Amino acid sequence: MKDIICQLFEQRFGKEYRIYAAPGRINLIGEHTDYNGGFVFPGAIDKYMMTAIQPNGLDKVRVESVDMKDYCEFGLREEDAPTQQWARYIFGVCREIQKRGFLVKGFDAVMAGRVPLGAGLSSSAALESCFAFALNDLFNEGKIDKFELARIGQSTEHNYVGVICGIMDQFASIFGKEECLMRLDCRSMEFEYFPFKPAGYRLVLVNSKVKHELVDSPYNKRRQSCENVAKVLGVETLRDAEMDDLEKIKGSISEEDFMRARYVIGEKQRVLDVCAALERGDYETVGERMYQTHWGMSRDYEVSCEELDFLNNIAKSCGVTGSRIMGGGFGGCTINLVKEERYEAFVAAVMDQFPKKYNVRPEIIPVVISNGAHREA
Repeated sequence: MKDIICQLFEQRFGKEYRIYAAPGRINLIGEHTDYNGGFVFPGAIDKYMMTAIQPNGLDKVRVESVDMKDYCEFGLREEDAPTQQWARYIFGVCREIQKRGFLVKGFDAVMAGRVPLGAGLSSSAALESCFAFALNDLFNEGKIDKFELARIGQSTEHNYVGVICGIMDQFASIFGKEECLMRLDCRSMEFEYFPFKPAGYRLVLVNSKVKHELVDSPYNKRRQSCENVAKVLGVETLRDAEMDDLEKIKGSISEEDFMRARYVIGEKQRVLDVCAALERGDYETVGERMYQTHWGMSRDYEVSCEELDFLNNIAKSCGVTGSRIMGGGFGGCTINLVKEERYEAFVAAVMDQFPKKYNVRPEIIPVVISNGAHREA
């Protein structure tokens, strides 16, 4: 990838440039906890968005996307927003940096990525983080702190792409650290690194390539259920609730609201259990909690689907240590913690059984926990 973008940059713009990269991310555990004031547990992965970039002395940006096979030019004022969706991410990062009183001038760039699109690995956050980090280095001598770089990416999604996302994806892409996962407190924004060195295990995603159309705003309904229960309990969010508290009000809330809250409160504890397990190198407990999360999401939160449950069952039957839905649900990937000696058999079973049942060939995506946004050269 680096060779390609360097060659194209030299052909189009010249031989002076710097190279920056930012990764996609996984979330080992902690789903639907962010809007409940809880914890998430992401890590950066060895799948990157990368750019060759250099100031051009002009009042405009000139950028080529290798993946989109497209070229775009735009100015740096609000009315200069490009029409191409992929370029709006870059334009948004430029504008959000400017809104904060920092400098962005015209530049040339060639970009490409190895973050699989549509697999829930946050390719958009990787793109935003790559350019935020690069422009901070090029024009501001690194004066923008890392949390603000993550917020710049999040604000880009909100204001220029139309996606009202949380901050986990950009946070993981900026703060990622090799062989470490990060527990992010979504209420206080405090975070802590935890070692993730699973010797004898592999971390692999299985992309079902299935995404079910959602109707009646199921995410909003689940969020409303959580808010309903928090209100009855007299707490700000379910972060402050315990399972005993929930049992005491079971008769005062709907069965659906009870199930949603049971998942969220259980997930809060599972994240903490995984943190403790990683500190003692106990990957079997990590795997057990992953399975518990999957079935909590499937049965209590009801955001799984038949295909993801099928992949989880294959994992269980192959002796995979841990497996669960990764992301919001209704399709996408499972994340799997697999012992080395079981890896080939697991992959073979997935590639044999899933296409036979659903006539879709899944994608196997091995990942390694890696560093966050950085300058390559």
